[in-house]
Amino acid sequence: MTRPDDGSDALTQLGRAIPAPTCPEEAVLERVPAPYPGKNYLVRFTAPEFTSLCPVTGQPDFAHIVIDYVPDQWIVESKSLKLFLTSFRNHGAFHEACSVQIATTLVERLNPVWLRIGAYWYPRGGIPIDVFWQTGAPPADVWIPSQDVPTYRGRG
Repeated sequence: MTRPDDGSDALTQLGRAIPAPTCPEEAVLERVPAPYPGKNYLVRFTAPEFTSLCPVTGQPDFAHIVIDYVPDQWIVESKSLKLFLTSFRNHGAFHEACSVQIATTLVERLNPVWLRIGAYWYPRGGIPIDVFWQTGAPPADVWIPSQDVPTYRGRG
């Protein structure tokens, strides 16, 4: 019996031992054809333990990242996305730069119908920073749930 061509034969990372890329520019975001082109549906990825480095102090920064997108012709392969996100671990950039770089890289690679990112950064220096970005208005025919990540409240 012949397996249907789902695009997975072209993947270079899934099912293989791949070292983590050392920077986002080195990471390879892989994609496969969307299983339902022409139908609008939401895909969500949540990375509750995202890390990067402060570009000034070199101290670690931590965030809970939520990525929602409506595919067009492509979906991202999840292992490659995990490796891409991991590549920020030793990358020095401000919260806003990391958050928008993740989103715009996905948009460039996938050309989705719609994409948004919610980056909920944990406080350093007493100030949490949350960064939100999206490509435009979401499609009217797609259920887009709340990200349900509470803002940081400290002891209050």
